[in-house]
Amino acid sequence: MSFKILYVSLVGSLLTGVAVAQSSEQYPSLPTWKCTTSGGCVQQNTSVVLDKDSKYAQGTAGSRTTDDYAAMGVSTSGDAVTMYHYVKSGSTVNPASPRIYLLGDDGKYVLMDLLNQELSVDVDYSAVPCGENGAFYLSEMKADGGGSSGGAGAGQGYCDAQCQGYCCNEMDILEANAKAVAMTPHPCSGDNCDKSGCGYNPYASGQRNLWATGGTVDTSKPFTVVTQFAGSGTLTQITRLYIQNGKQTNGGTISSCNDGAGGLAGMGQALGRGMVLAMSIWNDATQQMAWLDSGVNGPCSIAESTPANIQSQHPDTHVVFSNIRWGDIGSTTQG
Repeated sequence: MSFKILYVSLVGSLLTGVAVAQSSEQYPSLPTWKCTTSGGCVQQNTSVVLDKDSKYAQGTAGSRTTDDYAAMGVSTSGDAVTMYHYVKSGSTVNPASPRIYLLGDDGKYVLMDLLNQELSVDVDYSAVPCGENGAFYLSEMKADGGGSSGGAGAGQGYCDAQCQGYCCNEMDILEANAKAVAMTPHPCSGDNCDKSGCGYNPYASGQRNLWATGGTVDTSKPFTVVTQFAGSGTLTQITRLYIQNGKQTNGGTISSCNDGAGGLAGMGQALGRGMVLAMSIWNDATQQMAWLDSGVNGPCSIAESTPANIQSQHPDTHVVFSNIRWGDIGSTTQG
């Protein structure tokens, strides 16, 4: 088996810089769509921005170049964004592990109001092995980045329910690799966050072939993931659907959560206020991602899931997210 490692010189040529508000940063364009049942889907002039702490980017946050995005393993093509964990620079392989956010053309993060709405995305997890996590999730970050230097345009203001940066509501749409997946609300009540969350993992629920290489949802090939947040005033349930080769598969439902940290109602309030889309790819030197894909959670072993093994055996590991759409329930996959 041959492995390909992302080369800075190659990816730099694939990125297109997009001007956003007053920033000089060359943001990779990533068009998305906002949809209604009555009016269809309208393309949004969106792009992605690296988190401020992107260690292999040489430029200052807010004035980074296409080469900085390439150095962090991020490239876009049309409506698709690809993120590589490992990036070769000369004779060195850097564990870039990028995290990016969806940015509007006003220089602020896009706030997705998703209460009684749905979010869909096409995914390709075929090159994401055991122990790796291609994450697609929502964080209740401030639209302007929280007033820090450079604001959203400099990738400022990250927060999550683990209280990295600061504590805030987090909705994990996808934490996944080719072998396992979890969908997990992490509501917060002030600084009291449900860090473990009330997730749904089909493997842990006994559906061991639902999400698998060659499975009902065949993760060796691309497919569409639809997440619906039902409830007109209060969030009552979160439902997952998969669409592959024209076939729709029910991926599970969450109808209760930890009320002590706000529960589904609190999660729904955050979704109603608007949350920021974040995307990342990473691995786990502490737990080897066992909480996601080992033991009762998935078919992976600890030995194959260590960062050292992933870098040695899967230096090409990357995830692709594309065709991102949000809006009325049932509207994002019409036609």
